[in-house]
Amino acid sequence: MKRLDTRNPGFEADFASLLTAREEQGQEVHKPVAEILAAVRQKGDATLCALTEKFDRLPLTPAQLAFTADEIAAACTQVSPELMAALDVAATRIESFHKAQMPSDIRYTDDVGMTLGLRWIALDAVGLYVPGGKAAYPSSVLMNAIPARVAGVQRLAMCVPTPDGIINPLVLAAAHRAGVTEIYRVGGAQAVGAMAFGTQTIRPVDRIVGPGNAFVAEAKRQVFGHVGIDSIAGPSDVVVISDSATDPRLIALDLLAQAEHDELAQATLITPDAAFADKVTEAVTTELKTLTRTTIASASWERNGAVLVTKDLEEAITLANRLAPEHLELMVDDPEALFAKVRHAGAVFLGRFCPEAVGDYVGGPNHVLPTSRTARFASGLSVFDFMKRTTFLAGGPDALRRIGPAGVALAQAEGLEAHALSISARLDALVQTTPNA
Repeated sequence: MKRLDTRNPGFEADFASLLTAREEQGQEVHKPVAEILAAVRQKGDATLCALTEKFDRLPLTPAQLAFTADEIAAACTQVSPELMAALDVAATRIESFHKAQMPSDIRYTDDVGMTLGLRWIALDAVGLYVPGGKAAYPSSVLMNAIPARVAGVQRLAMCVPTPDGIINPLVLAAAHRAGVTEIYRVGGAQAVGAMAFGTQTIRPVDRIVGPGNAFVAEAKRQVFGHVGIDSIAGPSDVVVISDSATDPRLIALDLLAQAEHDELAQATLITPDAAFADKVTEAVTTELKTLTRTTIASASWERNGAVLVTKDLEEAITLANRLAPEHLELMVDDPEALFAKVRHAGAVFLGRFCPEAVGDYVGGPNHVLPTSRTARFASGLSVFDFMKRTTFLAGGPDALRRIGPAGVALAQAEGLEAHALSISARLDALVQTTPNA
């Protein structure tokens, strides 16, 4: 765990190192992923079945790639009523928030008589990748599938690996609650390839969303352009800005909630109180002794954890903007005042009783967020990721008379003769057919 103090002479160099510390972590997987994608594109189902047996120890025939309706229904019966109710609370809140995002079409007539507009159209088909490795994430199923449904996507295909044939029933229950019926027991880069290129069993989609390991991320990178993707997700991160009035144990738990994701996750505390920083660090050590995922959380905290001590909260928010975190918690007396100064963050959590974990499950806004400082230019998943915009123009003779000559002049300046003639020929025709022109 790194501890930095803005009052120390070497702070800037140390902070710059913190910003870039994780950029080179991870393995180089470009070549094996390219080979997998090429094999899927060439041989389709045969490659999916062979790689599923190799990596997931699960022999399959093409007819067994998809979960049946009976299997999905059976999985739902294995989930307790209490968990099903919790799933419904989350789904309802996610659906409500994303319905509020839905954009309106634009159509208006300007002062020259030209009608201009923009129409939002849902994608035809979206592929959803759901991890099945160190942990199962039914919450991610909801966060990816529900916005697509709200946006109006008609077909949603989901791929989830099932090592040794094992699937968390709650993942299938979440898919069922979100209205996903097309689910395949395939994971890894091969699943991304199947959704991008299609196989004999899996029809191709238009966009692929959802998190995954290094192979999945690289596969999404390589199929981008053939299909759309949401993002290339990196390790998850959180920045917590806190004053000394917060219970140190609560801040420690918020940091560990991020650290327990995986060893590459990054949890950072920023506080103007050095003594409080000490108390939080001690609380982290105490809580690590009892966590179920203590090995993972400990590795994350030791390798990537950070505590930054600042002169004041003003300086804390400046550093947070430079970190551009995926998640930003404002655990202070007046979070709204600090929030007004936030420029770069995927999602912000305001107040001592609104931890980031609420947003992971039942808050409503999406938990698929920009990682690796990409919040400087990117946003979290929304209905807009499942829609596209089509603009339109409509104009008659009068409108063309008023704006056409300017278009001709610009086309001629660019040396595009046919462009100019496309407009001028119509203007000439109007002169010839208009009396007293």
